[in-house]
Amino acid sequence: MPPHSPVLPRPRHLRWSLSPPLADLAVAAVVAVLTGADAAVNDPSHRQADWLTWLLYGVSIAALLVRTRWPVAVSVVTGAACAGWALYGHIGELLNLPVMVALYALAVQGGRRRTLRTAVIAALVSGAVSLIAGIDVAQPQGAPLLEMLWPLVPLLLGEVVRGRRELLREYADRVARAEAEREWEARRKVQQERVRIARELHDVVAHTVSAMTVQAGLALDALDKRPEVARAAMRQVRASGKEAVRELRATVAVLREGQGEEGKEPAPRLDQLGELAERVRGTGVEVSLHRDTGGRELPQLVELAAYRIVQEALTNVIKHARAPHAAVSVAVTGGALVVEVTDDGPPGDVAVTGGYGLIGMRERAASVGGSFEAGPVPGEGWRVRAVLPVEAA
Repeated sequence: MPPHSPVLPRPRHLRWSLSPPLADLAVAAVVAVLTGADAAVNDPSHRQADWLTWLLYGVSIAALLVRTRWPVAVSVVTGAACAGWALYGHIGELLNLPVMVALYALAVQGGRRRTLRTAVIAALVSGAVSLIAGIDVAQPQGAPLLEMLWPLVPLLLGEVVRGRRELLREYADRVARAEAEREWEARRKVQQERVRIARELHDVVAHTVSAMTVQAGLALDALDKRPEVARAAMRQVRASGKEAVRELRATVAVLREGQGEEGKEPAPRLDQLGELAERVRGTGVEVSLHRDTGGRELPQLVELAAYRIVQEALTNVIKHARAPHAAVSVAVTGGALVVEVTDDGPPGDVAVTGGYGLIGMRERAASVGGSFEAGPVPGEGWRVRAVLPVEAA
């Protein structure tokens, strides 16, 4: 999971709905028409509609206007009105419609536990009212057991609808969360790719351009008095420029993976450290190289990381250390490749402690699960040391 939970937008088809007040008004209007028509026409053998009938009718319809806000209270009011009709002797097929609508709203908006409690209470009250009304008027309103069942119908329907809405909402949240996570992962990969491109270009360009700058300076200083030295330095500048172009082409080819193999060159490995040291020697820094892999075949990622760390460390020696000598050691010790680059520059100028060079070397080591450290050595100089696990890579 990402470190910060993304905001999950609701799908459009779930966001759009009729506002609760308008929905309550529309439902109350429909129920008013159906229940009013049934209340106006009653069986001749039973009590006809009078002021009490219409009073209970008005209370029921008015209560439905707020069924969304207070579903429990509305259920109690409409249930009492329905019981009043039955006890008063007014019989109708749709007189229980208001309480059924209220019970449905109660189940849809509540939880399963509240629905179960309401079902038990409504069934008992309905059975008791049916039994009392039948005794009072000497004409049974209906079998009490059957009368106990009708309140369960809207409650069951509301529970089904609520469960389906919750399921759809859960599915929608999952889809939105998955989409947000995909977008987050895409942004993360883009950021990682930008860092990788910046690191590759820095490792390639910084080293070569730094060496070319030093060599060009030597050529300018020796141009008048020692032209042969100037020519040698310029030849080295040209060679370094060609090397930079070659590495840039290889880097661009790697970044354009999947667009053909033409123009791609293998990534630098430890066998090319000798050429790297020779280019640095052309700048006037004497480089000693010790390489011992014990005859082991190392993973390409480890060799590439080691090569880039050595390259960047030597670049810092050229740019900042003003050191006459640098020592490079690359050796396998146990299950790790240990890379060390030390120089003997003045204490105050051995290396920089900021910038992208040290950050890039630390990222190189971390990319293969290794560790990195850099700092001054006792006396004079600066040391860069990286431990790159071979087995982990």
